[in-house]
Amino acid sequence: MVEIRTLKEGNYIKIDGEPCKIISMSKGKTSKHGEAKAKVEAIGVFDGKKRMLVKPVTANVEVPMILKKKGQIVSIQGNIAQLMDLETYEMFDLTIPSNKELKEGEEVVYIDVEGKKALIGK
Repeated sequence: MVEIRTLKEGNYIKIDGEPCKIISMSKGKTSKHGEAKAKVEAIGVFDGKKRMLVKPVTANVEVPMILKKKGQIVSIQGNIAQLMDLETYEMFDLTIPSNKELKEGEEVVYIDVEGKKALIGK
């Protein structure tokens, strides 16, 4: 758990139990009857949905444990890539994001969030 005021664009937080990457953040001024509010816009790592969070800047939010790892594409079938982790040599399938062009044999970066994996880029 961290305070919202310590977050920046590009950080990851959990909104509605889903890990999300912060795409924009704004903080309001302290008002006469309350404390400053933060408005956080984020995109879900696994579902790509845009989510918003508005809370006081001193509120605590959950931050997921994210591991960035490297893998090599072994094969591609449609929009599914079979990857091999470059450290453990584990094989698994991941969906290729629609905005990515990948080829067999390429090294890519993927994230592992609490056991779920997602392809994020080269």
